[in-house]
Amino acid sequence: MTNLGERGLGQSIDWKLVICYLVLVIIGWVNIYASIHSSEPSSILDFNFRCGKQAIWILTGIGLAALILFVIPPRFWQVTPVPFYIFVLVLLVAVIFLGIEVKGSKSWFEFGAVRFQPAEISKISTSLLLALIMGRIDFKLKRLGNFCLVALAIGLPMLVILAESETGSALVYAGFIFVLYREGLSGWFLVIMGMAILLFILTLVASPFTALIVLIGAIWTVNAFNSRHIVINLLIEAAALALLCFVPALCGQVQSLEVPALSEIKPAYIISALAVIAAPFMVWAGYKLKKSAFPASAACLILGVILVFSTDFLMNSVLQEHQRKRIEVLLGMKDDPSGVGYNVNQSLIAIGSGGLFGKGFLKGTQTSYGFVPEQSTDFIFCTVGEEWGFAGCSVVILLYVFMIWRLISDAENSRESFTRIYGYCVASLIFMHLFINIGMTVGIMPVIGIPLPFLSYGGSSLWSFSILLFIFLALYRQERKYF
Repeated sequence: MTNLGERGLGQSIDWKLVICYLVLVIIGWVNIYASIHSSEPSSILDFNFRCGKQAIWILTGIGLAALILFVIPPRFWQVTPVPFYIFVLVLLVAVIFLGIEVKGSKSWFEFGAVRFQPAEISKISTSLLLALIMGRIDFKLKRLGNFCLVALAIGLPMLVILAESETGSALVYAGFIFVLYREGLSGWFLVIMGMAILLFILTLVASPFTALIVLIGAIWTVNAFNSRHIVINLLIEAAALALLCFVPALCGQVQSLEVPALSEIKPAYIISALAVIAAPFMVWAGYKLKKSAFPASAACLILGVILVFSTDFLMNSVLQEHQRKRIEVLLGMKDDPSGVGYNVNQSLIAIGSGGLFGKGFLKGTQTSYGFVPEQSTDFIFCTVGEEWGFAGCSVVILLYVFMIWRLISDAENSRESFTRIYGYCVASLIFMHLFINIGMTVGIMPVIGIPLPFLSYGGSSLWSFSILLFIFLALYRQERKYF
C-alpha cells in the first residue's frame, strides 16, 4: 500500500528519460551488429563477437540502473563524494604505472578478458563532488576561495588524465564550464575560452602576427562598447589596426638593410612588445577611472600574447604526434587521406552515401567491407548515417537533444541544489561527448577517441553513462517521491 503523501513509481520517476535511454541503447546495439556483421557472427546474440558482448553490457548496465534507482538510498550519493573522488583519483594515478597501453594511451586496467578505464568513472566522481561543493547554502562561485576549490576539483583528474595521454577524455572536462556558468560564473569566461581557441587556430593556420592583431582588435572593441564615446573609439581602433598592418612591411624594409642585430625582428615581436608596454597603462587607467574592465583587459592581453607564443610548444611538446597530425589535417594544414585523415575521409563517404533514408539495415557497403576503422566504437555514428541516412541521424541527434533538455528541465525543477548541479553536470558531459564524437565523424573536430554515449561499443563507457544518468534519476525520484 502506498503511504499517505507518497507518490508511486509512475509519478516519481522520469520515465521519459528512462525510455530515451533504452531507445538509444537498443539503437547502439543494433548498429554495433551492423558494423561487424561482415565478420559473420551467427546472430546479434553471438557472444564471441562485439554485438553479443554488448548485449551483456546492456543487461548488466540495466541491472546497475535498477540497483541505483530502487536499492541504493539516494542519500548515499550525497555523503560519499569526497572518499569516492579520492578513490577514483588514486585509480587514475595507479593506471599510469599499472595499466596497459592501448593506442598510445596508458589508461586501461586489464583483468583477463575485461578492460576497465578509470577515466570514465572519474566523470561520475567529479560531478558528485562538484554538486557537493557548489550545493552548499553559503556557496558563492564569485568568491576566490570557492572558485579555486571548484577549479581544483575539476583540474586534478583532468591533469592526471592528460598524463595518461588520454586527451579526448580530458577535453570532455571543459564541459563543466556550462555548470559553472549556471551557478554564477560570468559569461565572459565562455567568451575568453572561445577567444583562446580562435587564437590557437589563427596562430597555426595564419601567423602569430595575425592572431595578435585579432586579439588587440577584440579587446579594443569590447572596451570601446563600454565607453561613452563608442564611435570615436571604434574609429581610433580602426586607424590603429590599419597602421599595425604595415608592421610586416616595415620589418621587411629593416631586414633588407642586412644589419645582423635587426635581422631577427619579426612583426609578432613588435606587436607583443607594444602589448606588454600598453598593459601597465591600462591597469593605471582602470585604477584612475575606477573601471575594472581595463585591468581585466590588460590581463587578457598578456595571457593572449603568452598563448600565441606557446602554441608551437603545445603542438610540438604537449600533443602526441598522431594528435598533432590530426589537428593539422582538420585545419587544412596538411592533406593525408590515406594516413591520419583516412578515418574521417571514409566516415564522410559512409555518411554521405546514406542519402536521405540510408541504404538499409546491413546494406551499407562502407560498413560491410570494414572501410571505416573503429566503426563499432568511436565511429558508430557513420554506421547510422550510411544505413539509416539523414533521417536516422536526425532521429538519433533529436533523442540526445531530448535527453539533454529533459535533464536540464528536471534539474531546474529540483528543490535541492545538489540534484540541480549534478543534473547539469550529467547534461554537460553528454553534450560534450555528443558534440566531439559527431564532430569527429563529420570532420569538424580532430579524432581524439571519444565514444558516443549509449551507442558506442564498450562496457566502461556504457556502464559509466548508465550510472551517471541513473544517479540523477534516483536523486530526482527522491525529491518527487513525496507530495
